[in-house]
Amino acid sequence: MDQSTHSDPPPPTPPPSAAERHLATVASQIRGQIVAARRTRAAAGAPGPSLEQEVRDRIDRDAAVLSVERRRQIAARIIRDTVGLGPLEDLLADPAVEEVMVNGSGSVYVERSGRIELTEARFCGDHEVRDAIERILAPLGRRVDELSPMADARLPDGSRVNVVIPPLAVDGPTISIRRFTAIRPSAEAMLAAGTLDERSLAILAAAIRDHRALLVCGGTGSGKTTLLNALSAFIAPDERVITIEDAAELRLQRRHLVRLESRPAGLEGRGEVTIRDLLRNALRMRPDRIVIGEVRGPEALDLLSALNTGHRGVLSTVHANSPLDAVRRLETLALMAGVGLSEQGIREQLARGIDLVAQLQRGDGGTRALVAIDAVVETATGVGTRPLYRRDGDLASPDAAPTL
Repeated sequence: MDQSTHSDPPPPTPPPSAAERHLATVASQIRGQIVAARRTRAAAGAPGPSLEQEVRDRIDRDAAVLSVERRRQIAARIIRDTVGLGPLEDLLADPAVEEVMVNGSGSVYVERSGRIELTEARFCGDHEVRDAIERILAPLGRRVDELSPMADARLPDGSRVNVVIPPLAVDGPTISIRRFTAIRPSAEAMLAAGTLDERSLAILAAAIRDHRALLVCGGTGSGKTTLLNALSAFIAPDERVITIEDAAELRLQRRHLVRLESRPAGLEGRGEVTIRDLLRNALRMRPDRIVIGEVRGPEALDLLSALNTGHRGVLSTVHANSPLDAVRRLETLALMAGVGLSEQGIREQLARGIDLVAQLQRGDGGTRALVAIDAVVETATGVGTRPLYRRDGDLASPDAAPTL
C-alpha cells in the first residue's frame, strides 16, 4: 500500500497545567453561584447588580486570597463563559482565523491562510460546549436536543455556524464556525489578491450591469459568497435588492436592501419558512434584483420560473465542480420540486433563464481563484455551456470587449 496516501495523526492535546485547572475550577464554581443567584432573583422579579459588578463582588468575597492578576483572569473567564463563547472568544477575535472547528471538548482547531492548526484552546467538558451552543442558538430561536441533534445558525457578525451533538456526534458536541468579517473584499481587492484578473472582472461587471442571471459555483470555502458581495457593487444604486439565505451571510453595501432569512420548524414541528417560501414572497416585493445565497433544494424550480417571467439579473451560488456540472445540478434540484414537469421542459427553462456560470476554485494553500466563466446555451438536448473565459487559456483577446 502506498504509505504516502496516509497523513500523520494529529499531535495529542497537551494537558492543562495545574494553574489552568485551578483557575477553571474557581471560575466554574463562582459562575455557578452567580447563575443560580440571578435565576432566583429573576423568578422573584427582584432587580440585581450588573453581571460585571456581581462577578467582581463574588470574586472579592470568595477569592480574596488570590493575586489581583489571578482575580482579573477569573473575572474575565466568568464573563466570557457566561455571555460569550468561552475559549473560542480569543480565536474569534483573531482576524487571521478563517474557520474554527470544535471536535468535542478536548480539541479545537482553526484554519489560517488555508492551513488547519491545533490550538491550545479547550473546554472543561462537554457541558461547556453545550453551553456555548445554547448561547449561539438561543438569540435565533433555535435549539438542539437528542431528537433534533443538528442545527445551522449564525453569529452577530454573520459568521456561519453548524453544530452537531450526541448521539450523532460520537465523540462529543461539535461546532464549526465559518468566519465572515463585517468588511468584505471589494472587486478591486479580489483583483489585487489574484482571485480575479482584469478579463474575468470585465466580463462579470458587464453581466451585472446588463442584468444577466449569474450563477457562481465552486466547492466549500472557495469564495462564492465573497464574490457575490464584491459583484453587488456593480448593481445600480437605485435598484431594490432582496437577499434570501438560510443564514444571513451576505453583507451587501447598499441602502435599498431587504434581507430575508429562512427558519426551521419549532419543537412542535410548525413554523418552518423555507428558501422556497421566501423566494415566492420576494417576487411580490417589487424586486429589481434577487440574490439567493445558495440554491440547494426544490427552490431551484421557483428560481427558474422567476427568471422566465420577467425577473432579470438574479444572482446565486451552487456547489458544483464546473459550470456544466452547475447547470446539471440546478436541473436535478428543480426536478426535486416534484410538480410533474418534464426534464426537457426544465432544461429549456434553464437555457433561457440562466445566462452565465462562474467557477471558483480553492488552492492547496488556501488561495481562491475564478478559473472559468461559461455562457449557458440551448443545445439539441436542451441545455449546455459555452466557454467565455478560462484562467489558463486564451479563448478571447484580452483587448476585446467581452461578448456575452
